[in-house]
Formats: sequence, structure tokens, C-alpha cells
Amino acid sequence: QVQLVESGGGLVQAGGSLRLSCAISDGTFSSYGTAWFRYAPGKEREFVAAIQWGGSSTNYADSIQGRVAVSRDNAKDTVTLQMNSLKPEDTAVYYCAAALFELGSQLASRYPYWGQGTQVTVSS
Repeated sequence: QVQLVESGGGLVQAGGSLRLSCAISDGTFSSYGTAWFRYAPGKEREFVAAIQWGGSSTNYADSIQGRVAVSRDNAKDTVTLQMNSLKPEDTAVYYCAAALFELGSQLASRYPYWGQGTQVTVSS
């Protein structure tokens, strides 16, 4: 059973930064493409960023591109989402999702494995 565990959420003021991490408990971490999604109160699930399996090709939502960067560390079996210039509208629960040999789709249905989520709150 593949398990994903997010960490790094919290409360930050507008304009600040946060780094989220996603640890994947599987011996073939490099085979997983990973994405970040977020749920905000009263809104639909929204794609944030993704990184393809085994490599460094990335995909970002237009609404947040330029303020976030996703990367992977195959030695530590983790994927990191660096978020900068945060805005109150970035407040949401952020979820890490993974799929074998995924190239970085924005579709949530492509990812069968999900973490429990981590809360990000940006105060104005």
C-alpha cells in the first residue's frame, strides 16, 4: 500500500512563503509522478502543480505559476512544493497525489494515491 504524508503547512502572512513536502512510502519513488491539489472552502478542487516520474518536467496551474515551484528528491523519496508571495486566496488544504509513470497531468482522476492533506492559511 502506497502512503503519502504531507507536511509543512501552517499559518503565514500575505507575502510570505511556505514549503510543503510529500513523503511517499514506496521503494520505487522515482516511478511516481506527483501532483499537488488544493481544496478551499466553498470552492472546487484545484490543481496546483505536478512533476513527472523519474525526471524534472513540471506542470503548473496558470493561476499560480510564477509563485510556486515543485521539485523531487529521489534520494529522500520526497516531493517539495515551494510557495512564495502567498495570498489570502491561497488558503486551502493542500493534498499530494501520486501515480505510477505519470507525466504530470492536471486531472485528479489520474492519481490513485492521495495524502491526508495539510492546511495552509494565509492571513491578510
